[in-house]
Amino acid sequence: MLSGLERQPFDPNLLVGFDKADDAGVYRLRDDLALVQTLDFFTPIVDDPFDYGRIAALNSINDVWAMGGRPITAMAITCFPKKGLDFAILGEIMRGGLSVLTENKVALLGGHSVDNEQIMFGYSVTGVIDPNKVATNAGARAGDVLILTKPIGTGVISTGIKFAKAAPEIVAESIATMLTPGKYAAEAIAEFDVKAATDVTGFALLGHTWEMACASNVTIEIDATRVPLIKGALELAGAGLLTSGDKTNREYVGEQIQIASTVDSNQVKLFYDPQTAGGLLLAISADRAEELLRGLRRNYPRAEIIGRVTERAAKAISVK
Repeated sequence: MLSGLERQPFDPNLLVGFDKADDAGVYRLRDDLALVQTLDFFTPIVDDPFDYGRIAALNSINDVWAMGGRPITAMAITCFPKKGLDFAILGEIMRGGLSVLTENKVALLGGHSVDNEQIMFGYSVTGVIDPNKVATNAGARAGDVLILTKPIGTGVISTGIKFAKAAPEIVAESIATMLTPGKYAAEAIAEFDVKAATDVTGFALLGHTWEMACASNVTIEIDATRVPLIKGALELAGAGLLTSGDKTNREYVGEQIQIASTVDSNQVKLFYDPQTAGGLLLAISADRAEELLRGLRRNYPRAEIIGRVTERAAKAISVK
């Protein structure tokens, strides 16, 4: 969306802007302190308004955690119709979001609402970080391995919910996945001095991996057999319960991805499936990967090493 804008004059304190398609912006205030800023909101993806608010809050906060930052404040963004729906629904949405902000010690400062037929909700979140400890999608290096903290499949499951095709146990696992906060991964980023990270959200696993590969000027090889999937997601993808993001994400990455013919076509659909409050994708040197993975699995039991980083080749991503 911002790619067509002219570049602003150089600002040495702007450490991370929009030019690398990173998760959040980072602006240095002093040598040991920088702001991390992000914004995200979306339409309902679950039936329960309280859960929708909780998921929207975590989805927004995750962008700060993905940089290795600590979220401190939030502003709510709400689209809700003045007529036709009970305002108690909006109250539940906001109550759910506030519960997550409070749990994670993020202060709600206020917000803005718009009269709109389509419900949308989310937050603008501000965090803080040491400028010397920022993780970006441009930090991957040849020889690193790639760790994904959460399974994928929330997009097709949300479509399954919309058409009453997703079984309760599948919905429950998807919600539990989305409601697992990224703060534990942020703590790992700091502990292991991880320099390359991104969260897997709207552009799906392949879209966000592609952004990391391009920003870091490397090629990333993904082992399809090691990518964790939410239970039932593969079957829903096979039944054609895809989001509109499947098509747009394929267009987004274009021809920069090579997928082996042996990879299940329905699994490929999940690789293009937009995620909400998805996992973090971390690149770390191979000699520290297993130690990091063991630590992550205390809070992310499905965390997995899903690939490796190599020198730049013809394609930005190879999936085998």
